[in-house]
Amino acid sequence: MSADREALVAAARETCGRAHAPYSDVHVGAAVRSASGNVYCGANVENAAYPLGNCAESSAIAAGVAAEGAQFRIAETAIWATDGEGKVIAASPCGGCRQRINEFAVDGRVKVHFPWQGGEVRTASIDELLPFAFFLP
Repeated sequence: MSADREALVAAARETCGRAHAPYSDVHVGAAVRSASGNVYCGANVENAAYPLGNCAESSAIAAGVAAEGAQFRIAETAIWATDGEGKVIAASPCGGCRQRINEFAVDGRVKVHFPWQGGEVRTASIDELLPFAFFLP
């Protein structure tokens, strides 16, 4: 694993521990590296009024937009997920977050790193995760 990828996954893993997941007990952390080189993190925040919670990826993107404004673009993303006991869960971004990542991606080759079976870190481009992406004209 490259040092940049390792640092991004570590940031997602650390943020995962700060998730608010009292209903699903699925804790997710996300880290996005912007095109400017800054890293923004987010955790999932659940709410009793489903589906009003926030995904970790969405929270990290919101932090990036808040810091950099309309020029914010994603160069690379990592997520990490565990159950309530801290056991790693295989999890790639949900469909909505794939769309969000795609809309802020520098291009379709932006890499997304996520945990898989046995805690292995998988990497795929956003184009691979979201083929035939939707774009408004």
